[in-house]
Amino acid sequence: MQPTRKGHPPEPAFTQHGHAVTAKTSIAARMERLPVSGFHRRLIAVISIGAWFYFFDLFVTAYLGAALQDSHFLSLREFSFLIAAGFLGMFVGTIALGIGSDYLGRRVSFLVMLFIYSGFSVLSAFAPNAATLIALRFLAGIGIGGQIVVVDTYSSEMVPSKVRGRYVAITQVIGFTAVPVSALITRALIPTHFLMAGWRWTMLLGGAGACFSSLIMKRMTESPRWLESRGRDAEAETLVSQIEAEVARETGRPLPPAHALPVETAHRMPFHELWMPPYRSRTIMLCVFQLLQTVGFYGFANWAPTFLLHQGRTIGQSLNFAFLFALVNPVGPLIGTLTTERLERKRMIVVLALLIAVTGLGFVYARTTREVVAIGATITILTSWFSSIFHAYQAELFPTRARATGVGFTYSCSRLSAVFSTLIIGELLLHGILTVFVFIALAMTGVALVVGIFGPRTNSVALEEISR
Repeated sequence: MQPTRKGHPPEPAFTQHGHAVTAKTSIAARMERLPVSGFHRRLIAVISIGAWFYFFDLFVTAYLGAALQDSHFLSLREFSFLIAAGFLGMFVGTIALGIGSDYLGRRVSFLVMLFIYSGFSVLSAFAPNAATLIALRFLAGIGIGGQIVVVDTYSSEMVPSKVRGRYVAITQVIGFTAVPVSALITRALIPTHFLMAGWRWTMLLGGAGACFSSLIMKRMTESPRWLESRGRDAEAETLVSQIEAEVARETGRPLPPAHALPVETAHRMPFHELWMPPYRSRTIMLCVFQLLQTVGFYGFANWAPTFLLHQGRTIGQSLNFAFLFALVNPVGPLIGTLTTERLERKRMIVVLALLIAVTGLGFVYARTTREVVAIGATITILTSWFSSIFHAYQAELFPTRARATGVGFTYSCSRLSAVFSTLIIGELLLHGILTVFVFIALAMTGVALVVGIFGPRTNSVALEEISR
């Protein structure tokens, strides 16, 4: 029998994969029973800063790409290498810092990642040539790569299961506002040549902003669920008691009773656990999913201005269209906040993947301005909606003690996929954009199949129950 806190009867103990597991009124159970309050909203607003810079970094490269090619600083092939280098850095950062988050904590890892990203982004603004810019892009990618992993992991652990998908979608809504901002900044700064080229000012501004935001991120609290999973019960108890007191003050009502949930405590988090039941099938499924979804998501997002250039548009027209697409990016995750708890996340991923495949093929035949805007905006909304759903979904499939490791490792497959798919798209584009969109459609059809067949259902189920 396990010792328990006063007022709680002892619960039976058992083991799972070598980890001590108890069914008791745990820290996780106490976090699960909290009513949604201003505490949760403020916390999500702070953590969303990381998501904001993640999306800023991803999309600003697409807008800068057309300018870098037009100014002859980069050739088309070098631009492919630039995108690939960024994703290769993200591949390294996602694995290393994802695992680090499970060992060192969510807060420490988050701050380290933001400092790495901001430092190398600032240096990128002063790159003397294409080779240096590509190398610095790789190093900045290491820092930004783990940001979204910690955002998904931390958000999932800090809010109740009944609103988990919605709050992860909210981080995506805030994050995707960076897309029109990055497009607007690029559009405004690229024509300028004050002291240095406009694209350099864009990179400098992004890196400096991330450095400043890290000061705000110091206000983050550690995840009580993570502390409990590491056996740091005293710290977890102190922190969750403070959270309970804050929520009780805000709501003005006594907190509801907490129900027993299984608790898994581990002092070591071996990587091989991802390959043991029940996580092995989830790990494989998510790896395949990430390899494929990246082709569809970034295939359009990173290449839209370049696609338009190859359709005969000028650099100005291409950037104007890209800006219009960017404006609707937050619409997708906003729809996600309304649908993610009402519709099963697994099914939504399948439906949205198929819609992206079909709509992308339609973009090839868009000729008039109205057609380009309508179809491009639709693809943008669908992909950002898709993103808001799957980011909630992937964080639900692993136990707290190894959640960031599982999410980081499987998500790293998307970074690796982006490296090779970027190079593939660069070559396919030489044969026309139809070839590119057929490639994208096949990848998204594969996404629908793998999740539809092998993905578990997760809506409104406590993380500890999904892990069990």
